Amino acid sequence: MDAPFWAFVSLVIFFGVLVYMKVPKMMVRSLDERTDRIRKELDEARRLREEAQQLLAEYQRKRQEAEREAQDIVAGAEREAKTLLEEAERRSEEYVARRSKLAEQKIAQAEADAISEVRASAVEIAVAAADRLLAGKVDEKVAGDLFSRSLAELQARMN
Repeated sequence: MDAPFWAFVSLVIFFGVLVYMKVPKMMVRSLDERTDRIRKELDEARRLREEAQQLLAEYQRKRQEAEREAQDIVAGAEREAKTLLEEAERRSEEYVARRSKLAEQKIAQAEADAISEVRASAVEIAVAAADRLLAGKVDEKVAGDLFSRSLAELQARMN
């Protein structure tokens, strides 16, 4: 019996002890437990991935809604600004029109006042000139008559 034989016998005894001590079952059980643990971790990772995808989809949907809402707000603000601008332009035009009309009325009043003053001055000058002319040519009774008629005629024309 030589050394390789005893090495072989030792090896067989070693494997026998291992089988007797149920080491292969323990190894298989350990590997099965590890497999189960890995499977659970993979299932958990898959579940977490699905949740993450759902959250991502929800956040993308919320982002799109927020973008639409922001666009609506901007569009509303633009419409409101346009309306306010149109209102301001309309009010400015009305103000300018009122001011122009008021200025035209003032000008017309000033023209009327000037014409009245010129007429009054013309009447006074005409009366004074007529008085001087008639004073030398007509006696007092005729002069009073002429003056009264002229004054009545002027008043009738002025009104």
